[in-house]
Amino acid sequence: MKDSIETQNQILSDRKMKAILQYEFGGPEVMKYEETLIPDLKPGEVRVRVHAIGVNPPDWYLRDGYKMLPPEWQPQVAFPVILGTDISGVIEALADDVNEFSVGEEVYSMVRFPSYGPSRAYAEYVTVPASEVARKPSGISHLEAAAAPMSLLTAWQFMIELGHNEPNPLQANTHQPVPLKDKRVLVNGAAGGVGHFAVQLAKWQGAYVIAVASGKHEAFLRDLGIDEFIDYTKTKPEDTARNIDLVIDAVGGPASDRFLRTLNKNGALFPIFPLGFSGNEEAEELGVVVSATQVRSSGAQLAKIAPLLSNGTIRVAIDSIFPLADAHLAHKRAEQGHIQGKIVLTID
Repeated sequence: MKDSIETQNQILSDRKMKAILQYEFGGPEVMKYEETLIPDLKPGEVRVRVHAIGVNPPDWYLRDGYKMLPPEWQPQVAFPVILGTDISGVIEALADDVNEFSVGEEVYSMVRFPSYGPSRAYAEYVTVPASEVARKPSGISHLEAAAAPMSLLTAWQFMIELGHNEPNPLQANTHQPVPLKDKRVLVNGAAGGVGHFAVQLAKWQGAYVIAVASGKHEAFLRDLGIDEFIDYTKTKPEDTARNIDLVIDAVGGPASDRFLRTLNKNGALFPIFPLGFSGNEEAEELGVVVSATQVRSSGAQLAKIAPLLSNGTIRVAIDSIFPLADAHLAHKRAEQGHIQGKIVLTID
């Protein structure tokens, strides 16, 4: 019989954990490795002893105050804040009303994205709504499991299955994935976090995949099964790629419109980061669809994906590993760019 929430929280009332806290927006130097209280359980939650943490672009966007967004979209954050969303670890406590998991189970999750708050991933313990948790894929490590959730859910919700019904403020239409079997799919930024998963999902669905990345990533991407490779440092992909049915632009931003000319009529361009895209009029003239969505936490989808990670259908590439105390160095690594797969934080 498990203890009540009140009992479990009372037991932990004076227990502390290490976490990365920040008290202001800024560069990596604002991230402080400190002691703080272990978060209390609330109804519907599990508490996880974290083993590894995935690092994602929204982590440094939030750290810096989302400066790239219009002022009215910038989040209002109550400091101190703990960054991060992606974890893998072991359940150490359950709320009274959570029956689908057990203490001691290994799980992974993307925690509460896109909300902000003190109970987030850069910490030794995190509380998570049970609806956002799934059992860790049995065939991979905690490091690999922590590297997967946000990037893989992003690719999944863009390409395979929507994760929510929230409207995208940048477009009137609801995003819709397109059939991939026997289609020609180009993935820009193919070696990065979202990109290397997008490549694998497209191949899993039976697409012919053209990967765009720098030359040093070619062997890595060919090992993932791509059919063609374009080294953007030598050739502009928009000048050579043609007859494409779908472009997944994992880089995104204002330059995404250059891929419109590569698409067949009735083709689609999915910019993962659509802010700044200005090619809607050209897209309409060409008869192609430009569409995006924003990833949302989903334990149900992580549970669907888990067998693909366990059996090796989808592999997780890890660029580099840092201890939690050196999270600022992980962010400095991210600033260098040219990441192959994911950056991960580890907790001993």
